[in-house]
Amino acid sequence: MTRSEIFSVVKSHIRNVVEEAEDAEIPEEASLAELGADSLQVVEIVSRSLKELRLKVPRTDLMSARNLKELVDLFDRAQTERPAAS
Repeated sequence: MTRSEIFSVVKSHIRNVVEEAEDAEIPEEASLAELGADSLQVVEIVSRSLKELRLKVPRTDLMSARNLKELVDLFDRAQTERPAAS
């Protein structure tokens, strides 16, 4: 999956979870808080994205992401680092 596709997955979950972001432009430089997400919504967005992307990322790594670009970069790295399916 490309980085752009990963970003699309994350944006889709943001729009589904955060009412204020439903019709808003979602730039990579924005944080989830800037888009109106509270802490529970952040957990929901990240959880849904990880599930759809079939990724596992340590919580400590997730907490280091300050904006969507860093979150998508983290997901992209996790995707390339996971072992290939046999």
